[in-house]
Amino acid sequence: MIFVKRIRMALLGHAHEHITEVEYEQDGQTKTCTIAQVVTYLEEGGRAQVRVGRDAADVQVVNASPKHIRTVADGKWADNLLALPRF
Repeated sequence: MIFVKRIRMALLGHAHEHITEVEYEQDGQTKTCTIAQVVTYLEEGGRAQVRVGRDAADVQVVNASPKHIRTVADGKWADNLLALPRF
């Protein structure tokens, strides 16, 4: 399980498909990876979340072209990733 902490956006664009990298915490260590790496991780059965106060929202793959990630809360797409700080 990874917990996404911050995101990096492409120079142009402000939507989920413009997230290029994430910074995440796993086993007490902070790391970064590309969105392609996150997509592969999730498609291979990995799990990612964004903490929202005391709750957490799951990160899932949006099967678009190109594939990207977005959070799901209460069964609906949510904007938790876009609310994270940038790096």
